[in-house]
Parts: sequence; C-alpha cells; structure tokens
Amino acid sequence: MLKSLFIQNYVLIDSLDIEFANGFSVITGETGAGKSIILGALSLVLGQRADGKSIKKEADRCVIEATFDISLYQLEPFFIANDLEYDARHCILRRELYASGKSRAFVNDSPVGLNVLRSLGTRLIDIHSQHQNLMLGDSRFQLDVVDVLADNEIPLILYRKEFSRYQSLKRDLKELTEKSRQNRQEEDYIRFQLEQLHEARLTDGEQEMLEQEQETLTHAEEIKGALYKITELLSGDEQGGLLQIKEALQTATSLERFYPQAKEMAERLRSAYIDLNDLSSDADSQKEDVEFNPERMVFVEERLNLIYTLQQKHHLNSVAELIALQEKYTAQLQEIDSYDNQIEALQQQVDATFKELMQQASVLSEQRKIASLGLARQLVEMIAPLGMSNTRFSVDFKTKSSPDADGIDEICFLFSANKSGDLQPVANTASGGEISRLMLCLKAMIAGATALPAIIFDEVDTGVSGDIANKMGDIMHELGTKMQVMAITHLPQIASKGNAHYYVFKKEENDRTITQIKQMDTEERVIEIARMLSGAALTEASMANARDLLGVD
Repeated sequence: MLKSLFIQNYVLIDSLDIEFANGFSVITGETGAGKSIILGALSLVLGQRADGKSIKKEADRCVIEATFDISLYQLEPFFIANDLEYDARHCILRRELYASGKSRAFVNDSPVGLNVLRSLGTRLIDIHSQHQNLMLGDSRFQLDVVDVLADNEIPLILYRKEFSRYQSLKRDLKELTEKSRQNRQEEDYIRFQLEQLHEARLTDGEQEMLEQEQETLTHAEEIKGALYKITELLSGDEQGGLLQIKEALQTATSLERFYPQAKEMAERLRSAYIDLNDLSSDADSQKEDVEFNPERMVFVEERLNLIYTLQQKHHLNSVAELIALQEKYTAQLQEIDSYDNQIEALQQQVDATFKELMQQASVLSEQRKIASLGLARQLVEMIAPLGMSNTRFSVDFKTKSSPDADGIDEICFLFSANKSGDLQPVANTASGGEISRLMLCLKAMIAGATALPAIIFDEVDTGVSGDIANKMGDIMHELGTKMQVMAITHLPQIASKGNAHYYVFKKEENDRTITQIKQMDTEERVIEIARMLSGAALTEASMANARDLLGVD
C-alpha cells in the first residue's frame, strides 16, 4: 500500500508531504485545483517519462518520493533479480528531475533505470484513469482479465517457456534448411576442388624438400666438383691435409716422454685426424651420389608446378594450408551428407514440441472458457445495481490460425445494455458511462481473484450520478476491505463512502499560486460534500444531506 507521498518543486507544488490511509480513500477538490498534478507526480515516481514542464518555475530540481508498505507483496525475487536492497516491510521510490533535462531514479536509495522503476511500479499500484477505460476494447487486455480470473499465471509461464522453445527450434530448422540449400548449391564445386587436392596426394613438408632437391639437381656438376676438391685436399697422396696432420701427430707423440705438454697436443691432433678422415670419406661418398638426373628433374619441377598452381588457385602459401583446406572441404561434404539426417531429427523435435505446445494451449483455452462463463455471470450480477439491470455479456472465442505467445485463443468481450438486440463488441456499443461501470466491476472481480496492488480510480465515475454513483461507491468501499483503494471523484455519493477523505486546493502565497492537499476531519468532510451537492453556496439542506450521506449527526 502507498503510505506516503513527498513532492517538491513539481508544477504548482512547492512542497507537499502527505500520508495515506489503508482501505478506501477519496480525493476531491474543485476543478483545476490540482488533483491531476498530484496524480501526475505519482505517475512520474512510478516510471512515467517526464518533460521540461514538470519542474516548478525558477526551481533547479524536482523531487518526488513515494513510500510503500510491501509486507504482503512478496517482492523479494524482483529485488534479487535486479540486484536491489530488499526490506520486507518498506520500499521507497524516488525520482529527481533537473532543469537541465536530466533525470534520476532510485529504489531504496539505489540508482535504477526507468524500466526497473516502471516494472516495480506496476507491482505496487494500479492507476486507473479514463484513458484506461479505452483498454476495455483491447483484445489483449480482455485476455489478461480472463487469465487472471482463470488463475492462469503458472500455466501461462509454462506455456510461454514451451512456446519460446518451439520458436527457437523453428528458427534452427529454418537456418539449417537454408544452410543445406546454400551448401548443396556449392557441393559440386567443393567435390571438384577436393578431388583435385586428393589427386595431388600432398604431404606436409613436401614443398621444402622438393625445392631443396631442385636446387641440388640444378647444380649437380658444381656440387660434384666441389666435393671432389674437398676429398683431394684432405686425402691427396702428396699434399693431402690428412697426411700432414698424421705427421704432426707422430711428432707430438714423440715429444711426450720429455715434454708433458705434448700429450694434450697429440690428443687434439688425433681427434682432428679422426674427424677430417670421416669428413673426407663422407665427401667422397656424397660425390658418388650426386648425379644430374634429367628424369628426376622433370618429376621435381612438375610436382612443384602442381603445388604452386594449387597455392595460387586457392590463395594459400604452403602445403600445410592446402592440406588444411582439403580437411575443411572433407568436413563440409560430410556435413552436407548429414544435413538430411539433421533436418529430419530437428523436424521431429519441432513436431514433438508443437504437439506439447498445443496440448498446453488447449488446457489454457479450456480454463479460459470456464473462467469466461463465471466472468459473464458475475459481471451481469455486479453491474445490475449500477443502473444496468438489462445487461447481457459474453466472451466470444475464436481459434487462431497458429499459436502465439498467448496461446491459441482470440477473444472478444460482447456486450448489450438491452434485453433485445445482438451482442456487439464492447468497444463498439458501450457508452462512456457504461464502460466506466464495466471497468469498475472488472477491477473488483480481479481484486477478488488475486492479490492486486493498491489502486487509484481517476474519475471512474464519469457519466454516472445519483443512486448509481452511490452503488459504485459501495463497490469501491467493499474493494477497500481487500486492498488500498483511492478514488478521485466529483460525486458526493462516492466521496461519502471513503474511510479517509483528502482535499486538494489552491492558495495564493507571496503572489504565487500553489497546490496543497490535506486529510479532512469529519466536519470538514460535511462541508466539502455539501459543497459538492450544492455548489459554492452552502445551504442547510445540502449540509443536512451531507451529514446523512456520511451517517453523522
């Protein structure tokens, strides 16, 4: 419930701090006194977008703060989900508007976005205005009413979860089918490219080995001559290096017995002799292996040309990249070959999910139809005392061509205020006053079916008067025993039903007009209701009538 409202520097309000009672409260005041200003401030703190006209002239900042008792609302999951500090008893919403155009919103002193503030606001209070009466003709609103009365909250959550899964699977199937179609168009191209790569029989590192072999074959004679020269220099019969090292080794060995340092020299010469002897043998052996082979040269060049051609064709730089491309093409063809199986499996999932979805939709539909019968019966009974004793009402059901997030039902409220004549959509046939009474009854029925937040009726009594207004006041008073109800009204019959009465007025102060609100005591209520009965000039009859309406002496 709304416990208090603080407003500072908003339109015609300097500063206002008012506490609200539980039960049924009424708000009255002369036309133009500022009732809509207070309601506008409350709308802002509940997340409505602001404009530059909201801030009082010459003020830099406007502050609106509303305190709610949330002990019965079970809102902890909302606070946890939005990372907000939770107090099981109280919740404070605050909105700050600046002349610069900036705006800030807070929940329990934590800054939040307007979307969070708006979402929380809908869980705390329902402002029912004349504009909202237009919603009565909206099919979505009508469906929401039926779902509330059918207690469909949990079934709807489960259905929408299944619907979301169904939509996701349909998207996956569509994407897979399209991907299959596109890839099949490229299948011949991929198979041709893969066949070329397969025929090439590429191996990793092959290109480097072939390029080196090509260099060797191209310079075979030069290499052979150089190796022969190395062999001769090392192993020649007369001046070979090995003979000279061998002679040096013998000399060093002969010095060992009387020159100890010669032993190390001999070991080093012996090691060098062994290494160079091996080197000479290797050079001689390799000399014999090196031979220009025209046939091998042709093979190497053709192989390299094939590799270069494939690299240029596919814009790649190595055999390793060509092998990776070959593996990619192979995987693509395997995927293309598996598309039919994937599509078939996914189609089976779509079909199974659709079947489950339709079963859940049928359960929703059945519960809606049962609730609609009760809705029609109860609405006719409740609205009869409001001057609409001949009302006929029913809910028309049509099945949608395909399910959507709300199920398979397309509904329409049908209405007639007369005993005869065809039932017509309520938006086409009900007058403004009739719609006001219908909405009041629907709100009362919804409150009886679920735990609604506090509700404010903004001139819901439009188009009614006299005994009908009195009956509407009784309904709002009864509704106030289940929840906090406020009504902005111009009718004394409704104003007299309030457990608490607030008066909105303007006053002149320092050459300025400001709006104020106060809670009235019993005698002040008598005067206000008498004014509402007779106008500015109070009469003894109107005062007596006011006391009679209030049930006071």
